[in-house]
Amino acid sequence: MTILNKILQQWKDDPSFMSSVTRWEIVPAKEGRYREFPDHLQSELTAALEKRGIEKLFSHQYEAIDAVNRGDNVVVVTPTASGKTLCYNLPVVSAMINDPTSRALYLFPTKALSQDQVAELRDLTAGLKTTLNCHTYDGDTEPGLRQGIRHSGHIVVTNPDMLHAAILPHHTKWIQLFQNLKYIVIDEMHQYRGVFGSHVANVIRRLKRICAFYGSNPRFILCSATIANPGELATLLIEEPQTVIIENGAPQAEKHFIFYNPPLVNPEQGIRRSSLLDARHIAAKLIQNEVQTIVFTRSRLGVEVLLTYLRQGIKNRPGHESGIRGYRGGYLPRERREIEKGLRNGDIKGVVSTNALELGIDIGALDACVMTGYPGSIASTWQQAGRSGRRSGQSLAVLVANSEPLNQYIVANPDYFFGRTPERALADPDNLTILTNHVRCAAFELPFDKADKFGRAEIKDVLQFLEDGNVLYQSDGRYHWMEDSYPAEVISLRSATMENVVITDISGPSPVTIGEVDRFSAPMLVHEEAIYMHGGRQFQVEKLDFAEKKAFVRPVDVNYYTDANLSVDLRVLAISEEEKTHINRAWGDVRINALVSMFKKIRFNTHENLGAGPVDLPETEMHTTAFWIAFEPATLGGMLPSAVQAGLLGLTHLIPEVSSLYLMSDPRDLRAVSQVKAPFTELPTLFLYDNFPSGVGYSKEIYRIYRDIFRAARSVITDCRCIDGCPSCIGPAYQGGGPVKQPALQLLEVILK
Repeated sequence: MTILNKILQQWKDDPSFMSSVTRWEIVPAKEGRYREFPDHLQSELTAALEKRGIEKLFSHQYEAIDAVNRGDNVVVVTPTASGKTLCYNLPVVSAMINDPTSRALYLFPTKALSQDQVAELRDLTAGLKTTLNCHTYDGDTEPGLRQGIRHSGHIVVTNPDMLHAAILPHHTKWIQLFQNLKYIVIDEMHQYRGVFGSHVANVIRRLKRICAFYGSNPRFILCSATIANPGELATLLIEEPQTVIIENGAPQAEKHFIFYNPPLVNPEQGIRRSSLLDARHIAAKLIQNEVQTIVFTRSRLGVEVLLTYLRQGIKNRPGHESGIRGYRGGYLPRERREIEKGLRNGDIKGVVSTNALELGIDIGALDACVMTGYPGSIASTWQQAGRSGRRSGQSLAVLVANSEPLNQYIVANPDYFFGRTPERALADPDNLTILTNHVRCAAFELPFDKADKFGRAEIKDVLQFLEDGNVLYQSDGRYHWMEDSYPAEVISLRSATMENVVITDISGPSPVTIGEVDRFSAPMLVHEEAIYMHGGRQFQVEKLDFAEKKAFVRPVDVNYYTDANLSVDLRVLAISEEEKTHINRAWGDVRINALVSMFKKIRFNTHENLGAGPVDLPETEMHTTAFWIAFEPATLGGMLPSAVQAGLLGLTHLIPEVSSLYLMSDPRDLRAVSQVKAPFTELPTLFLYDNFPSGVGYSKEIYRIYRDIFRAARSVITDCRCIDGCPSCIGPAYQGGGPVKQPALQLLEVILK
């Protein structure tokens, strides 16, 4: 019996543990389906594979390689650790052995993945007679290497941000690549959704336009974790037909998947024990018994808090480290590479990570995965769970629910999770703001003819708008760039600004940079007196120079962490669509002004409030899109204003959570604001807005399917056992005017009338 099997048996025999288990699903082991190497693969490549112990291909690898050989665009959709990398590396390398002038461009959503893939490529090609140059080209690439990569790189591995800002605008330096580009590989395709996916689709439009200018017509190979609409998303991204391969031929180990709901500590108020504390106990049990474990949390702060708890709880021999590390955005590249290597070779027994390690970075085959809170979508949950599991043997995934409504819905209705296909990935490449920005970038790269389209998008009006704004000028039916500025450098593909706040430790003889945080999050995480946590160490922020994007910190050892409060003001700018029946519903453009006004000190372990302090920072402003519902007084049945306010507050807590069941979004991608008398409608109004600059289409989709969302919200409330409202449904009881639960139900009945 393996160590993991013994632990599982101990849990099964423990009544207190099993009382919190709402589902123990055993996903059976599955044998692999294999095919011989296809005849068109170069023999020296198959010989190199055999030296690495690969004598056959999985069936999906064979089908992908065969489709690429036929000239198809290919989409491969199989689970984590199913060998998707060979689906594109083999046809690409084989083509380059056959024709060394061929070139390929690989796109990965993060720099970490790019570094990982170059190592894999170099390992694959090391024994070949043909010399192939594989290089990463990103912000960490040394300037001295860049010219050589542009001229002699057979496979250029980069990310969409670098392609957008550094390669396409300077395409004349990349003539060798664009003239001979045969393949474009897009891995982790499911990551290109929402605002990021909308931007990336436009970057690909620009890429294809430049390829056509240089006379190349590359084929696309896309890989994805399991989503409901891979063909639809691929069409949005590349705007070409493709062959979709979804049958996984790789073997799968038996996986135990446990849904764990922490016990109630206050049944009347629906308060449960902290998911962080229970995840700590579960992970500590595994790590102490040498079961290599990854623990996912939802936030950077969660990583640092849980890392601190685990290190405190696991006793080490004097002079020995705990073997537990943290991993998240903000760690410097060298530190991340060191952690990845330690996981692969087994030196690190446990890692606490945000979803940064959800992607296909090679960290070896771990034995167990503990998820602290529902990751936000079925697809992401399976992706994280897939981080554990060898191709033979046994693995474990544990979902430790928190008190949020979405978490409670999932663990209370496990059939919804195990019986439902993953969600659709949404993106909106023709979002006018995003489209206009990329037309500007494309015009800087190459002039537009008057009749040109941009991909499938009609852009006649956009070109005219840019001409009227003196961005373009027209000559002989062509639009040319005329501004002095460089458009790509001021357009971020991500939801946050490209400007990061650098965090500097000033305690030593000379300042040391220890990390960074995006500008939009800085007021929440590195305001003055905040406890910034990095690598399990605590630092107090001495000063935040917001204008210069610098935070100065000193190490401290205190028994608390800090959590800031964010207040939001919303103003409607324009209505895109509306309908007035017994309720008034609409969606359109809004302006969000966010202000961090105070912070709380939270004691470790007990999570009690130790005090609060003010935060003196300027507002941040964002333009986005929102869906809203306004209630006419005649429909409210005489509800008192205090009851209306309580009900709106409850829905503000619940609706973003429930909406993510129907959209492939994180609950944090959507935010809600309620106003008892909204300035725009002059009525009680509930707003639900896209938490991204310019919006990404969530609000429009909610406008279309709002009844499904509000019906599900009603089920969450009626199924909850609390009396007046709790964190598991509509938030805690309203302190200013009585209970929340009944007023929220009354408003839902009005909406669903």
